[in-house]
Amino acid sequence: MATLSTDAPITPLRQRMQQDMLMRGLGPHTQQDYVRHVRRFAAFLGRAPDTAAPEDIRRFQLYQHENGVGPATINGAVSALRFLFTVTLKRRDLARALVVTRYPRKLPEVLSVEEAARLLEAAPGIKYKAALGVAYGAGLRVSEVAHLKVDDIDSTRMLIRVEQGKGRRDRKAMLSPQLLELLRLWWREGKRRGVMLPHGWLFPGRSCIAPISSRQLHRAVQEAAEVAGIRKRVSPHTLRHSFATHLLEQDVDIRVIQVLLGHSKLDTTALYTKVSTRTIHAVAGPLDRLMALMEGKTPSG
Repeated sequence: MATLSTDAPITPLRQRMQQDMLMRGLGPHTQQDYVRHVRRFAAFLGRAPDTAAPEDIRRFQLYQHENGVGPATINGAVSALRFLFTVTLKRRDLARALVVTRYPRKLPEVLSVEEAARLLEAAPGIKYKAALGVAYGAGLRVSEVAHLKVDDIDSTRMLIRVEQGKGRRDRKAMLSPQLLELLRLWWREGKRRGVMLPHGWLFPGRSCIAPISSRQLHRAVQEAAEVAGIRKRVSPHTLRHSFATHLLEQDVDIRVIQVLLGHSKLDTTALYTKVSTRTIHAVAGPLDRLMALMEGKTPSG
């Protein structure tokens, strides 16, 4: 028996906005987020968002703050509505009424090298050990790990090809000999199980024809952390943070790390200088220099 869809019909305004996002190369997740934020704004108004006035925008943002909406959500709504007003509706006056929320940026949680080793060792099976090994050994985002294909591993040039990463940009990631050996162990095991298809997903999900989900990788990290006795709040992204921080502590140039991480701005990568213990320890404090100078002086009688 056919089921009736409960989804509301797509309005001409939404269709036009989706076309605008497609033409400008916005990724699927960004498009979904923008549509969701605009839908919430329309629900607050009780009418179509193209009828909004500057005072409506002010009331909406005030409503968000008074109801405890987080800064990230508020700023996400600002980005979505700015796109709607600036690109789709050609109403820059409305876009100017939107206010971005400033908030202190938290430092990322980072594992020590020893904790990262324990986490990988405690991973639930060779597939997850290899997947988390890619997150830590190459610094990939969880979605990038999940969508790797067998052909993305270039053992000749010792590179990992990342297609359509964040910002829909392709890039190359590093492939160390140890990571390659770990991936080969998984490849042989996957072939034995019959889940590794030619030109297929490197980390298949519950079905061979679908990739592993980000949620599965999150669960694997949390399970491994519990087994390893790691009390920090960890996720697959913690391994990416640890990759960058450990490279920095090995004196790898920050611009190289920027390229490996796929950051468009150096400021984003520079955040890791704030969590690198070696960077902090390498700095001579002013009091140390002062005391050294004082000790070098001969007291006058």
